[in-house]
Amino acid sequence: MARLREKQLNGVIPSEKSSTLQTDTRDLEDRRTDPARWRLLDDRGRQTWHYLQSEQELESWPQSSADRYFLGLPTGLPPLPKPEMPLDSARNAAAYFSELQLPPGNWACEYGGPLFLLPGLVITWYVTETPIPEHISIEIRRYLFARQHPVDGGWGLHIEGESSVFGTAMNYVVLRLLGASQEDNRLVKARGMLHKLGGAVNGPHWAKFWLTVLGCMESEAVNPVPPELWLLPDWVPIAPWRWWIHMRQVYLPMSYIVSKGFRHPLTPLTRQLRDEIYTQPYSSINFASHRNSISSADNYHPKSMFLNTVNQLLVNVWNPYLRTRYIRRRAEDWAWELIKREDENTDFANLGPVNGPMNLLACYIHDGPDSISVQRHRERMHDFLWVKDEGMLMNGTNGVQTWDTAFLIQAVLEAGLAEDPRWRPMLVKALEFLDDQQIREDCREQDVCYRQRRKGAWAFSTREQGYTVSDCTSEALKSVILLQRLPGFPKLVSEERIKDGIDTLLTMQNASGGFASYEPIRGSKYMEYLNAAEVFGRIMIEYDYPECTTAVVTALSLFSRVYDTSYRKAEIEQTISKAVSWILKDQRKDGSWYGSWGICFTYAGMFALESLASVGRKYSNDDRVILACKFFLDRQMADGGWGESYKSCTDGVYTQHEKSQVVQTCWVIIALLEAQYPEREPIERAVRMVMGRQQEDGSWEQEAIEGVFNKSCMISYPNYKFIFPIKALGMFAKRFGNPRLQ
Repeated sequence: MARLREKQLNGVIPSEKSSTLQTDTRDLEDRRTDPARWRLLDDRGRQTWHYLQSEQELESWPQSSADRYFLGLPTGLPPLPKPEMPLDSARNAAAYFSELQLPPGNWACEYGGPLFLLPGLVITWYVTETPIPEHISIEIRRYLFARQHPVDGGWGLHIEGESSVFGTAMNYVVLRLLGASQEDNRLVKARGMLHKLGGAVNGPHWAKFWLTVLGCMESEAVNPVPPELWLLPDWVPIAPWRWWIHMRQVYLPMSYIVSKGFRHPLTPLTRQLRDEIYTQPYSSINFASHRNSISSADNYHPKSMFLNTVNQLLVNVWNPYLRTRYIRRRAEDWAWELIKREDENTDFANLGPVNGPMNLLACYIHDGPDSISVQRHRERMHDFLWVKDEGMLMNGTNGVQTWDTAFLIQAVLEAGLAEDPRWRPMLVKALEFLDDQQIREDCREQDVCYRQRRKGAWAFSTREQGYTVSDCTSEALKSVILLQRLPGFPKLVSEERIKDGIDTLLTMQNASGGFASYEPIRGSKYMEYLNAAEVFGRIMIEYDYPECTTAVVTALSLFSRVYDTSYRKAEIEQTISKAVSWILKDQRKDGSWYGSWGICFTYAGMFALESLASVGRKYSNDDRVILACKFFLDRQMADGGWGESYKSCTDGVYTQHEKSQVVQTCWVIIALLEAQYPEREPIERAVRMVMGRQQEDGSWEQEAIEGVFNKSCMISYPNYKFIFPIKALGMFAKRFGNPRLQ
């Protein structure tokens, strides 16, 4: 079995036929794989899906309840007694969710939503001639067709977004590369939408980059991505080490690939694509004139006049006259060194699913198709893939393992369930997972590769991925401290290691008092004038976030209050004081906070009120808390719940969803309870709504998307519909005595 799984990770299974991308032109409309053959393997948090071939394999590796749940199959879990009181509802939810816990102790889920991730992977597979097993090809096609806009036939930036050139052009290309026919009615419709938007020449920078790599666009259409930026001294205000980590890790391999001039040779299929994705013959297009062409549907953050001027100088002066061979080689060599460092520091897992395929292509260019680095990257691409009832998608990272596990522990603790022996095995396994996933060492020569301290930290997903995140570290620390304080729970994470985590958090505060995500802010907000991505906002540098700041405040408060009252006492007190001052400063006049990682004002308000409560600021003694509660209560819907549209994130103004949402309602319940809002009635109405939507087996149905990044792209957190109801219902019961409500 282990040998089978290793071969499946490599993307080639001897007992099956692999599709070669170019040759499959059959009618694929109704094809799907057998869902009973899919299995999720979780190896210390590394999650990969496998498709079993033989009856012997099926017998030796039975499908779990979690597998069936993820695939949309009947789980076989029994109906539970109808809950009459909030704690009954919380227990039913915990009973269901405990069945989804994986052997290492974590929880898994799809982390989908963005529709620009699969194209980078599939194009990289194509140009590196990586075989794609047929079961993967089939399921990616199924997913993209399932997520095609039902009216106009296009695709957007994310699954709830409006059709755009980025989404439509790139996913059209993916379907064609995976064997879908241009005559398929769905692709005819998609092509019509793409042409209506002006064709692929109106795509954003990243789309033009990938189409050029594929050989379906001329390089003159791509604005410059000079690797020479990596040669700038660190003191230069625009030096890449000052950029947000995702931006610099994407533009690093992109600059290397562009500088190397990589372009896949034309094939019969890519020749056809040239005829399909434009509104005029390919040979008649002046690609240089389209460097700045972009559809209004894609142009969320228009390029600044300053950036356009810089690009003109690079194209017309730097590249033809000043860029010597010596400078180019030196820049490429240093960029390559930094790419290698990223692969080394993450064991080829890479930061995310955008730079991962790009690093694979860079290794293919530098080391060759049969190199170890290319082989390792090919294996690691499977870490990003996820199978569900709609097909196969690409996750926004290699998972949410640490994040969701930490939150689940806190939810069960808040609900008062942790001392019940029934939940002890689940919680011990979760604690074991957090123990295993703490990062124990810094990167080798971390200053050389511009990495933040990470010893004692937790990443968003896994220890292997290895990137410090302020709120992930904080939430994991809180979970460990709280659980290890309870009688009967093992003390797995030592005092020294807990203090390592505190030490790392204390390195991450910004001058403003707030906290960012991966690193302290390194550059000026004016760097956004160089934002070339076009489809995202606030992407060039780190920013202060109320969610991250709150997480650090509550972790430091908990540590100094219940764990060690003397360790770095003055520094912790000063850090908390400055952070709380920033949270108050960030509050808007209407009492709200803008959220950057969840939708949106609802999400941020929950965190902000939690942090204020941790330092004693409550409804009874603080006008700012009163104002925040009023903001929420003014927006309560008729059924007692709250529902916020993703448009709040893109537009910066609270926008009500057409229907209340269980997850967002729970966020508000938690916020009001943290604030100690005195009136029971509005909170009880919300609790009744949440309980009323619970299913017989203890679960809740999936509703609207929950998360966001960079203001414009939404992303799914489907485990939130278990975690936050458990917490909210438990907190309500603790406050109001667990009354009979149903």
